[in-house]
Amino acid sequence: MIRREMTHTREHMRDGRGTVTIHDVLTKEEMTEAGIGRLYSRMVLPPGASIGFHEHSGETEPFYILKGEGDFIDNDHVKTHVTAGDVCLIKPGEGHSIENNGDSDLEFMALIYNC
Repeated sequence: MIRREMTHTREHMRDGRGTVTIHDVLTKEEMTEAGIGRLYSRMVLPPGASIGFHEHSGETEPFYILKGEGDFIDNDHVKTHVTAGDVCLIKPGEGHSIENNGDSDLEFMALIYNC
């Protein structure tokens, strides 16, 4: 099967700021049906947007930054500047958020998979 990514938006994702555009590579249904997780998407945060702080239980979520720049806030609430090529790894039981404080879109791949 070949198909295009499926695109949708979310306002104030996880109590963050602005609108996040989500380009699903696999849908939540495809991920859960396969028993591997719940998200595999390219995320786009325009300038000023963020995904609010939240925790993961029983799952891991790596981010791979594709373009742009922003601030990644880790489990200890430490803010780290990230740019294209950076990998942010959220382990089970940890929390995180990400903010686009730059002048252009921040794009990253996100994968939430079961542990």
